[in-house]
Amino acid sequence: MATQQLLIPGYQLRAGWQIEQPRLVKFMQLTYSELFPGRDFAHLARSVDQHFSEQTPLWWVEVAAKQQFSDYLTPVPQPVGCLWMGNAVDQVNCVRHAHIFLVYVVPEHRRRGIGSALMRYAEAWASDRGDRQLSLQVFCVNQPAIDLYRKLGYQTFSHWMVKPL
Repeated sequence: MATQQLLIPGYQLRAGWQIEQPRLVKFMQLTYSELFPGRDFAHLARSVDQHFSEQTPLWWVEVAAKQQFSDYLTPVPQPVGCLWMGNAVDQVNCVRHAHIFLVYVVPEHRRRGIGSALMRYAEAWASDRGDRQLSLQVFCVNQPAIDLYRKLGYQTFSHWMVKPL
């Protein structure tokens, strides 16, 4: 399977576990808080609770650990990025396809190619399972992400419009 490595020197990728749901919530809250400071995003825990399952895989990016003398001395790496995948349906063609729920890299580790590597990983994962497209949602205020996605060949397919009532 093509989705085995992140291929960024100094970093490793590992599959997430169901027991890491609170960490996923924390990463979601971090990304939303960066885009919309001062708001409460406690409700994201409900979204993760509803959608996180074996069908929505999660991967963590960690700084590659150097082997110590024994496993007891090796510290548990803290994630510096994550990728959470799920499914969506193309309503025009009525086809299920992979959808990126979350891509996040902590600020101290940005601009090192991790985001691009996670996107390539997502594309390989989707391709390996037979998907013919990959979708994501990006907020209009997140210009760095928009620039990255465009550089990687993503195009705007639709606009999600909202009217406060």
